[in-house]
Amino acid sequence: MKFLHTMIRINDEAESLDFWCNKLGLKEMRRREVEAARFTLIFLGAEENPDSQLELTYNWDPEEYSEGRNFGHVAYEVDDIHATCQALMDAGVTINRPPREGKMAFIRSPENISVELLQKGDALEPAEPWISMENTGAW
Repeated sequence: MKFLHTMIRINDEAESLDFWCNKLGLKEMRRREVEAARFTLIFLGAEENPDSQLELTYNWDPEEYSEGRNFGHVAYEVDDIHATCQALMDAGVTINRPPREGKMAFIRSPENISVELLQKGDALEPAEPWISMENTGAW
């Protein structure tokens, strides 16, 4: 068995692509527009692992989606969790659960999907501002 993708329904294509691609660093791998059913599928992947993908489903007709917390989360391994979190904060992303121990952090997408960031390999040495940063909101 091989993992293929995780699907998230989105309301705002531009806002979602800004978050997942520009801020988190995923790349658009392929796109499929289905005019008859009025939806677009956008598949995103990390350069290091392009076969494990995130599918963003954009329904052309507006729909109201719940917060998405019942979904759980998607997880990505990063080379430097401190640098990744700093870059995300600099881009305006809230770090809901900071990497106090140098290993794990949580952020949320515009659709309120929890995104877990895990340090590749061993935990980094705990450092400020993360050590004293409190959790923010739900994660």
